[in-house]
Amino acid sequence: MNSGGFVGSQRPQRADSDRLREAFERGGQGHVFRFWEDLDAEGRQRLAHQLAEIDLDALAELHRSSQRPAPGPRTLEPLDVECLPEYGGDPARFERARARGEALLEAGRVACMVVAGGQASRLGIDVPKGAFALGPVSGRSLFELQAQKIRGLRQRTGQPVPWYVMTSPATDADTRALFERHDHFGLPAEDVFLFQQATVASLDLEGRLLLAAPDRVFENPDGHGGSLIALLRSGGLDHMEARGIDTVFYYQVDNPLVRMADPVYLGFHVEAGAEMSCKVIRKRDPNEKVGVLARAEGRPAVVEYTELGDDLRFSRDPESGELTFWAGNAAIHVFSTGFVRRVASDADRLLPFHASLKKIPTLDDEGRPVAPAAPNAHKFERFVFDALPAADRVCVVEVAREREFSPVKNAQGPDSPETARRDLVAEARRWLEAAKIPLPPAGTSIEVDHSQIDSPEDARRVADRFQSGIGDAVRLGPGVPT
Repeated sequence: MNSGGFVGSQRPQRADSDRLREAFERGGQGHVFRFWEDLDAEGRQRLAHQLAEIDLDALAELHRSSQRPAPGPRTLEPLDVECLPEYGGDPARFERARARGEALLEAGRVACMVVAGGQASRLGIDVPKGAFALGPVSGRSLFELQAQKIRGLRQRTGQPVPWYVMTSPATDADTRALFERHDHFGLPAEDVFLFQQATVASLDLEGRLLLAAPDRVFENPDGHGGSLIALLRSGGLDHMEARGIDTVFYYQVDNPLVRMADPVYLGFHVEAGAEMSCKVIRKRDPNEKVGVLARAEGRPAVVEYTELGDDLRFSRDPESGELTFWAGNAAIHVFSTGFVRRVASDADRLLPFHASLKKIPTLDDEGRPVAPAAPNAHKFERFVFDALPAADRVCVVEVAREREFSPVKNAQGPDSPETARRDLVAEARRWLEAAKIPLPPAGTSIEVDHSQIDSPEDARRVADRFQSGIGDAVRLGPGVPT
């Protein structure tokens, strides 16, 4: 495993290649030196520096864990959820939660954290996913749309809302350059903290490292669970606490509908005295491939869809007909900073690595690239929701999918830029309609400036100046599929 992804980590100035080679030979990984004699001095240095950071004992344990049988089925029960009013929730409770959350924001106790280590390669461009152009009219990037939301929070609460942006080694330099080029998207530089997650080596089915190039072992980012460890080791958590922040709003960069630091959600978190909270959406159907919130062996957990047998997947409440396990994980969490510190300090126990079979390109014995036709290796990642069972108290809040969850995962089809833009336009229409602002013809793209309009309430506040000119708060453009 490679801890070099963390900001502030110290790489050795000079690697003892002979000693390294002996250690890797003893560990059954001597093949990584296969092309050593063909490398120039810089290539040897790159490889030696990378290998010096790999823990061979931890690597061997990862391989052993990948060979163990999958754990048997767990005893599962539905988890209590703060349901939306249309599904039986109490509207008064939601209003009280909003007031508590707004007070938390106005006290300057909240930070936002985005996990943004992925590249947009699946979308057809080789840039950090946060740089992907998604604005329905303007083409603003995901980062810029989210920065607008944070600027709006600052204006409404009168407090800074620091933004902690997790990158990966593959995206860090480009992300930093992007933020510099756009002047931190209108946010004070001191309120934007970029930090890197770590990487971990993949292993072939015999437990051997794979070479991505003659001078480089294949590694991948250590998953969204690595964000908590990276926040601690980068100094980000200390930075938060020094500013009086005790609550972290966590989300993933590819969800443009995220309600940034949603006060209702924050309020429910505070009321429950929770250390970790989760937003959930109702599953579309029993076979939707989304993890669900449940009580597993008596503790709150996210249960992967592959763990639900047909008896549980299709189980329904006899009175309402609703799925028993309907609460799909939306990957939007709130953490207390003390809980983050506790989990990150005990990560190997509380955030274990998960192995998944993948097709990973490598080199053959002659150094030629090999694109495997079938899965040839295990990729290892940590999952942030594995922290749930360690929380003393957990709060789960339901949200409407069409208003808060439209991830950009695929180039086309479901969860694509097309569907995300469609959902952004539909939400903007709902906000303007609620404020009685005249709507353009159906099929017209609408884009709001989220620093001015990020809710129906915001739309009502600007409605009185709509006729006299609202500037860029609302932009109209060519139609998008609806």
